[in-house]
Amino acid sequence: MKDLLRRLAIEEDGPTAVEYAVMLAMIVAAVLGSVALLSNQTAASFDDSATQLSGVLGS
Repeated sequence: MKDLLRRLAIEEDGPTAVEYAVMLAMIVAAVLGSVALLSNQTAASFDDSATQLSGVLGS
């Protein structure tokens, strides 16, 4: 049991995997936040364009 604990303390694979998982989570959160923000702005832009076209075309 002591050998197992000693090996886990010495090996660096575990902390490296955790660091990569944290970086991946941060990247995913940034991408999802950007997509949500851009989708709202794009929808508002299309709504504004449709309103302006309706006014010009008299529909």
